[in-house]
Amino acid sequence: MNSIESTLRTDVVIIGAGPAGLLLSHLLAAQGVESVVVESRSAEYVASRIRAGILEHSTVDLLREHGLGERLEHEGDEHRGIYLAWPEEKIHIDFVDLIGRSVWVYGQTEVQKDLVAARSAAGQEVLYECADVELHDLESERPAVTMIHEGRPVRVEGRVVAGCDGSFGPSRAAVPDAVRHTWEKVYPYSWLGILADVAPSTDELIYAWHPDGFAMHSMRSASVSRLYLQVPNGTPVDEWSDDRIWDALAQRLGHGHDGWELTPGPITDKSVLPMRSYVQTPMRHGSLFLAGDSAHIVPPTGAKGLNLAVADVGVLAPALIDLVKSKDSRLADAYSGDALRRVWRCTHFSWWMTTMLHTSDDPFDSQLQLSQLRWLASSEAGRAGLAENYAGLPIGF
Repeated sequence: MNSIESTLRTDVVIIGAGPAGLLLSHLLAAQGVESVVVESRSAEYVASRIRAGILEHSTVDLLREHGLGERLEHEGDEHRGIYLAWPEEKIHIDFVDLIGRSVWVYGQTEVQKDLVAARSAAGQEVLYECADVELHDLESERPAVTMIHEGRPVRVEGRVVAGCDGSFGPSRAAVPDAVRHTWEKVYPYSWLGILADVAPSTDELIYAWHPDGFAMHSMRSASVSRLYLQVPNGTPVDEWSDDRIWDALAQRLGHGHDGWELTPGPITDKSVLPMRSYVQTPMRHGSLFLAGDSAHIVPPTGAKGLNLAVADVGVLAPALIDLVKSKDSRLADAYSGDALRRVWRCTHFSWWMTTMLHTSDDPFDSQLQLSQLRWLASSEAGRAGLAENYAGLPIGF
């Protein structure tokens, strides 16, 4: 960018106005650290993205602690556990009985609304619809981010840059190839996900193994259900009519077993979601710190994506506060290693849940999957391990 029309100066330049970026700005502001948030999309686009719906116990604790839990308390739905199902079998894993922790059904769109309201009330500066976002001078003590905003060149200088801009943003790519390491696994199946205007047919989530493929019954509210079917990669949405979707869900989820029934309803949204695991290290390079999807992606089976982003921010915020306010770099220097311990633990758990429940053409794999499910049904220690990972390890684990 050759000509800069305006320059802004702040403590932390945050790239990405999703939950990770806005939560980080909220935690920093509570300790007197200023930030400017830069976002390539519109506010409406960011607010409407339909993503995660399960909040870990630690995520809920953090939101409550920082004044972001009021609407969650009134409109969220606390769940004690989940169901695991396979043909002619269904077990309930009660997290509260096993480990004393629960989870909450509260969509990412709702978390985003709460964060936008809180940051707007505080006068947070957010630059939406920024084009040509570039990071500069990351190995200096005065890094900068340049962009085109409202048709004008803008430069934002800060003490550090926080990359919270997801897997397609510029932050991930700003880490030089010479120091960047990546690990990736692409799964040989996808999820066909639907939203339906019908009350959930279950009180808690159902994860179902079936010879025809995995299925899941989740929910967004008392009147909106969220359901998923395992499909081959590259499946066109229009191959699946509404009737075919409901028939497959009923078959895979166990409609009729022990009197349980799946109630169909109007489908308002269909999409196919490819599945992969991805980790990039380190999560810090010079003055750049990565958080959330800019550093890692997990398949949604373990309900970890949003929660991992929150955990990253929960570790990153105090590190940046110490660095900016007192020039104490100890937490900042430890950030990448500290965050990656939890990232790899959650990456493993998400892989384990995914490979246990998604079927393949290999009958040997099928027998191993059924063996794992039967072990969970018979082993309290096994169920406690699942519960500990699903309901969430402490932030900073």
